[in-house]
Amino acid sequence: MTDDSSKEAPKKRVILPPTIVPDRYDIKLTPDLEKYVFTGEAKMGLTTTEDLDGSCKEIVMHAKELCFVSASFVVVGEEGVGPKVEAEEIRVNMKATTVTFIFPENIPASSKLEVTIDYTGFLNNQMAGFYRSSYTDIHGNSKIMASTQFESLDARRAFPCWDEPARKAIFGVTLVVPRELDAFSNMPEKCWKTLPCGKLKEITYLDSPKMSSYLVAFCVGEFDFVQAQTEHGVVVRVYTPPGKSSSGQFALDCAVKALDAYDDFFDVPYPLPKLDMVAIPEFAMGAMENWGLVTYREVDVLIDPTMASSSQKQRVCTVVTHELAHQWFGNLVTMEWWDDLWLNEGFASWAENWAADKIFPHWTMWDQFTTGHLSAALRLDALKSSHPIQVPIYHAEEVEEVFDAISYCKGGSVVRMIKAVLGMKCFQKGLAAYMKKHAYGNTQTFDLWAEWEASSGMPVKEMMASWTEQMGFPLLRVTKETWEDDKVTLELEQTWFLSDGSELSEEEAKKKWCIPLLTCTEDGTQADMTFMREKSATVTIPLSNKDGWVKLNAGQEVPMRVKLTPTMIDRLSNGIKNKALPPCDRAGLISDAYALVKAGQMEPGSLIKLLSSYSEEDKYIVWQSISAVLGGMDTITSDNDEMNANFTKFARGLVLNLFKKVGWEAKDTDGHLTTLLRGMMIGLLESFCFDDADIATEAKARFSKFQEDPSDMKSLPSDMRSSVFAIVLKNGGEEEYEAVKDYFNTAPNNAEKKFVLSSLGKASDVNLKQATLDWAISGQVKLQDFFYPMGSVGRSTREGREVSWKFFQQNFETIKAMIGKASPSLMDACIVNCAGSFCSNEKADEIEAFFKERQMPLNARTISQTTENMRANAKFLGVLMASDLSKQEFWDSL
Repeated sequence: MTDDSSKEAPKKRVILPPTIVPDRYDIKLTPDLEKYVFTGEAKMGLTTTEDLDGSCKEIVMHAKELCFVSASFVVVGEEGVGPKVEAEEIRVNMKATTVTFIFPENIPASSKLEVTIDYTGFLNNQMAGFYRSSYTDIHGNSKIMASTQFESLDARRAFPCWDEPARKAIFGVTLVVPRELDAFSNMPEKCWKTLPCGKLKEITYLDSPKMSSYLVAFCVGEFDFVQAQTEHGVVVRVYTPPGKSSSGQFALDCAVKALDAYDDFFDVPYPLPKLDMVAIPEFAMGAMENWGLVTYREVDVLIDPTMASSSQKQRVCTVVTHELAHQWFGNLVTMEWWDDLWLNEGFASWAENWAADKIFPHWTMWDQFTTGHLSAALRLDALKSSHPIQVPIYHAEEVEEVFDAISYCKGGSVVRMIKAVLGMKCFQKGLAAYMKKHAYGNTQTFDLWAEWEASSGMPVKEMMASWTEQMGFPLLRVTKETWEDDKVTLELEQTWFLSDGSELSEEEAKKKWCIPLLTCTEDGTQADMTFMREKSATVTIPLSNKDGWVKLNAGQEVPMRVKLTPTMIDRLSNGIKNKALPPCDRAGLISDAYALVKAGQMEPGSLIKLLSSYSEEDKYIVWQSISAVLGGMDTITSDNDEMNANFTKFARGLVLNLFKKVGWEAKDTDGHLTTLLRGMMIGLLESFCFDDADIATEAKARFSKFQEDPSDMKSLPSDMRSSVFAIVLKNGGEEEYEAVKDYFNTAPNNAEKKFVLSSLGKASDVNLKQATLDWAISGQVKLQDFFYPMGSVGRSTREGREVSWKFFQQNFETIKAMIGKASPSLMDACIVNCAGSFCSNEKADEIEAFFKERQMPLNARTISQTTENMRANAKFLGVLMASDLSKQEFWDSL
């Protein structure tokens, strides 16, 4: 994206006329939880600009699925309030999701107006707007609650508004609800009164700060809570389902520590008097950062103190720290328009790890970042169907397509790289200046660059343009090496890296990035950092001995792939075996090698030999990378029985070697990462060793003890439940299938239910796989979760892929109707889980043809990324079949 196009972009945006500006909203809502409707009254203070057309008689706002009763305005001047002017016509444009109020008199320019609108709306079941969820109370009765999800474009489902991030205003909220229910909004209660009927109460909340409409929120229902106060005086509450307040304690502890940490980091105090965090029974996303009232999917905020796994605790901590980072980055300072969404999500993805690392330093979150966020970013951004971090958005609806690994994970990776380049002091100083300068306002990416340039004296905009304004990332290739006793000189070249290794056009071959060159040797990371701005560069790195090694992209700080020479890999094998090479770099080597083999840039046999050098590896971070490679190779070779059998035997050897070190039983000395490693290892046993007699017997024995007492966390800890379920299912039949499925109905929380959802389709019988898919859309599984069973089938076996894709085609209209107008991410998940594991061009053609006949514009990017990845995998399978991996003698030689 060039500078010229970025200047043109605002002109093409479809936005409401800028000549009428909202200053404040007073919204009064009365939800009816029995009839699933609500009545609303919105009063708005508006300012008209001097360039408002003198003959203008209409006010246009956003509105969706609202029914309007009346609208009027008065002019508010120095001499008082003018006469009321009633709208003579109300036009609703369902396609544009707008409402136009047409008045019999001209609307005066340069004036203050007060508009009053009466309307009604629907408490939908689509997890968007002002919607309803069902839950079971402490007596076992089914109840209804109401909550909101407004990002990106659904505040307009609750009240007419200027539903654009730059149209910030003050919000006053009043809720009229049954007396026995709790209700809360972004701000604390100002007052409440019982209405004359005696059954309802009216709660008015304090005015909000100036903020965007997508951050407004309210909840109505029954809740318990736990509460604490930060060192800086902010009251924090976690609202839980009745009877489960103890499950909110872990998230509360994380939130209190994170708020104080962010206060200090940004040098701007959290600006609201309270922070509420609420568990919502039905929720499309993981969480939503509404200012002062953060809403969460239950599994992402509630932790059962006796049953929760280490991975669940880490997930809850990072979701909480992510959302609380938004209280500054996104809420206090907001992107001007959706094409800078990455300013919100990329920074929060970086900050979630920073804060989690402060709270739990032994979790080594920055090492985990390289195998989590960074790996996800590189997988997606190596496709031609990817997009730049800063992507032009003209219609706001298009933003739904960029809530993906580019905005979140590549955005976070780029922020991490900037921090490495600037150093923490300048990085933090620039952020603090940015927050203070733009508080309660809106920004574009260059505003952040400007503050970092001021704090560091470095040309940040010039350095970062190649990373945010163009799609993709570089492959850094060593083209020549000169080894001497005390140094090595490397000649480097950069090109655009594509996952399938397809040939670049003359124009594409010209792409280049400003690459920070960070290196490490056995003596540690080199202090000197240079920038590679051109297509080629030469660097010299000192060595402390003639047999020393060097690793490019030390610490995996830069989102790129690196192709080393065979000599460099041979030398590095010593650093791998003696573990002198840091864990994130050991993990990065494997990840890069696998990507290079897929792209045809490295021999497949070299990858297998490199994996062999990790036979003594015992670090969770490194095994995350190894596990991803083993899983990817297993999926791709599954279309070739002979090669898959050889690869499975090789993988089994690696996994069983780890098993000897880690074992089934937890030890008192186990830390967080060892517990995570054991959980991952059991998952690898399920993939490669499920039919091993000892493994199958042990899994069955532990499952039997679990059946006797599901709360027995010693025999079957939560970290391994899903994988043990899968081993039992793969080796069992209908009896085992029903036993696992039954637990879904008795499991004490959603986290436990999810173990069933993610394992049930692993049953070996194709009829049970089909039964799992049918169950997913039966209504017995919540809409927010119904794609998990699809994935358990679609990712299970080659047969499972076929069954799930056929099921998706046959039930497409049912699935589409179930999702309705809910988040497009739900359909994305169904598509990926049911159709994403194929490795053939024929299937890619078939999938494209299916969706060509059924246009899905909001899912178009996911479909194109899925089929492009499929074609890359098909090409990769061809490479493997033409390599040594197709020869028995190669495997026998290992």
